[in-house]
Amino acid sequence: MKKFLMLVFAAVLAVSAVCFAEAPKAAEGTQTVQTQAAAAYKTLTPQQAKQRMEQNDKIVVLDVRTQEEFAAGHIPGAVLLPVDLIEAKSEEVAKVLPDKDAEILVYCRSGKRAHRASQALADMGYTNIEHIGGIMDWPYEVVK
Repeated sequence: MKKFLMLVFAAVLAVSAVCFAEAPKAAEGTQTVQTQAAAAYKTLTPQQAKQRMEQNDKIVVLDVRTQEEFAAGHIPGAVLLPVDLIEAKSEEVAKVLPDKDAEILVYCRSGKRAHRASQALADMGYTNIEHIGGIMDWPYEVVK
């Protein structure tokens, strides 16, 4: 039984080594995108986000909630792009966010949709995404 288990373990190890060795050769560009997408956005506290906004007037503050939620109150200067449009890879994404290298702060109500939107943007090639959670945790000014 021990010999059988050792043989199975060795086979799995050999197959894994071959797969990982072949992945960069087979799809070098894809591997890079997948690696970037896995860690393509950072998470900031509201305090860090506020500081970034004060330091960079070109920063994009992206609200990924619904139109109704946005109208009820949003971070000053925020632009609306609902998460559903981002995940559907709508043409609207490129119109609202034409620069894939721009610094983008993403928020929603509680943070869940902002995580989804941040990952979807990373998958679309956006490179400077920072998830800032939800407006529920935003202790600063809100525009209505």
